[in-house]
Amino acid sequence: MIKDIMAANEAVTPNAKEMAVLREHFPACFAADGSFDIERFKEYLSDKVTFTNEGYELRFLGKNYARLLASLDTTTVIVPDEAHNSKPENADSQNIYISGDNLDGLKHLLKSYEGSVKCIYIDPPYNTGSDGFVYNDSFNFTVEDLADKLSISEEQASRILDLTKRGSASHSAWLMFMYPRLMLARDLLEKDGVIFISIDDNEQSNLSLLCNDVFGEENFVTLLTWEKKKKGSYLANDITNIKEYVLVYAKNKALFTGLIGEVNTEEETYPCVNASNGRDIRVIPAGIESKYREKDFTMKKGEIISDTTMTLVLHSDLIIKNGVLAEDLVIEGNWRYGQEAMTEYARAKELYITRDLYLRRIVNEPRYKGLKDLLLRLGDSQESGYSYEIDLNNLQQNGWGSNEDADEEQRLLFGEQSLMSYPKPVLLIMKLLASLQEESMIVCDFFSGSATTAEAVMRLNTKGKRITYITVQLPENIDDKVANSTGDDKKNAERLNAFLDSCNRPHTLNYLGIERIIRAAAKIREESPDMTADLGFRHFTLVEPSVETLDKLEKFEPESGFLLQNTVLQDFGVPTVLATWLVRDGYGFTAPVQALDFDGYIGYYMDKHLYLINPDLHNEAIAAITEKYETDGAFNPENVVLCGYSFTWTETESLKVNLARLKDTEKNLRINFDIRY
Repeated sequence: MIKDIMAANEAVTPNAKEMAVLREHFPACFAADGSFDIERFKEYLSDKVTFTNEGYELRFLGKNYARLLASLDTTTVIVPDEAHNSKPENADSQNIYISGDNLDGLKHLLKSYEGSVKCIYIDPPYNTGSDGFVYNDSFNFTVEDLADKLSISEEQASRILDLTKRGSASHSAWLMFMYPRLMLARDLLEKDGVIFISIDDNEQSNLSLLCNDVFGEENFVTLLTWEKKKKGSYLANDITNIKEYVLVYAKNKALFTGLIGEVNTEEETYPCVNASNGRDIRVIPAGIESKYREKDFTMKKGEIISDTTMTLVLHSDLIIKNGVLAEDLVIEGNWRYGQEAMTEYARAKELYITRDLYLRRIVNEPRYKGLKDLLLRLGDSQESGYSYEIDLNNLQQNGWGSNEDADEEQRLLFGEQSLMSYPKPVLLIMKLLASLQEESMIVCDFFSGSATTAEAVMRLNTKGKRITYITVQLPENIDDKVANSTGDDKKNAERLNAFLDSCNRPHTLNYLGIERIIRAAAKIREESPDMTADLGFRHFTLVEPSVETLDKLEKFEPESGFLLQNTVLQDFGVPTVLATWLVRDGYGFTAPVQALDFDGYIGYYMDKHLYLINPDLHNEAIAAITEKYETDGAFNPENVVLCGYSFTWTETESLKVNLARLKDTEKNLRINFDIRY
């Protein structure tokens, strides 16, 4: 397992991922010695591609180093939180919370979820100088090793390693930190997937260039501007920034649907009312995508007309006959349009039903500033505690949320003022996810912070959606922050530690996110006791084996005939080895693996794999395994995976000999043996 990864990493180069793709699709362009024939490759492309000698790209210190980090496999293991995961609310959950470095987390995720994630939302460090960002990836390269791997001078290698070892908040360090993570994130996305990245002015321009490099400039969708607060501080001595951005890139913009539906073939013009200047004209140009254009059309009560721009939900049936509304239309309980008025609008061609519902006087309806106003509007007073239900029906009116809303959300859950610096509001992420028009999808956030994305997903799911989240958060040590900070930063860290103490949690940042999910889920259950959405999650921690264990693994020779003590199996136990292997083999973090008893020896079965991890594989167990293959028609794992540190050569050979005879039975199975170190 880990020894195999360490050996494979020795041969990794910065372009290993790209060369693997080329080797798969253009094998004729590789010589016998493995060298790549660029001229032969050009012949394949000559009649299809226009070559140019011009180029424009983002260059920064450590770019090739960052590419190398993306190509190296992780030697961390996946430790399941068995006490948490076995609770009734979590045992069958498909939601995943990973405590660990997100670079390692992404590498594990790719083994099971490559091309499966519809949407990624991340809120990375902004590198403002006050957000605590310093480069913290730790890889033990020597100057000589790095110079050789990157084909650079030792002086350049020394400069790169200086950034990684002393910790840096320079632009180069931030780009070097982000680049491998975005490269891996791209591979997680579905073909029509999308990534939303929150950012501010400090690195926005660099991030755009970086994303052009990773995703391709042609896959840029838009740069959203988010108003994080209404006005700046009157104490500010400089221009106050009240806005941030959400950068949006598609995996493949040609496949990214966004708003889907029938496309207008010609320009159409409809009168409407503007709240500020009275009647004006709404022009719907050719190419606008619309959904409801039929002459006769019916939507039932409760259906969503739009969950993007307008977010309207029907509270009565919408029936159009011969182009005219047949019955009263009630929207959200506040907007009521009677038969007479709607008939007039329809005859005047002022009624246009698309994915967004364009109606007269809609813009005159009151809009609410954010979540706090919405909560007050929903009924409960501040003194008695807000009703925390976020109504999807009202998302359109409530803007995109603000920093103040995010702070208030934390106060409501934690009973404290905001415990996380610069959190994003639930409403913002809910609207981003709702804009994709997906009823079911996987959403990933690998800078989870206080787990706002997880809460946003749960609240969308209370309205009938089936979204699964995967979140990753570094278990940042809060004690270190207390020791190394001053002023407000120190006070905030001390307050966070006090909160974690009150929950009997370790002093690491990931447990703030865990607490948030648990508390938000409890509130949702209290508000909607009959709701059946998945509000649980499985928790896993990524752990690097000790230096002592890694040294022993590196020196271990299987041919020696001796079993190795203090391996990962002894250090972490069978559940960790099994969880790590299941993810590696593509089964994911929530695989329903079966524990099977083979005459007292426990093996683990999942689809095409039988995992044998425990030591002492006695003859009776081998006979029981063979019998299971021969007598159980549904038991046909083609791969038997063995922990190389658990078995003697004699045990392994005995198993191979006994299972070899299966190829001569009715099953005609040829078993693949995979011994992992």
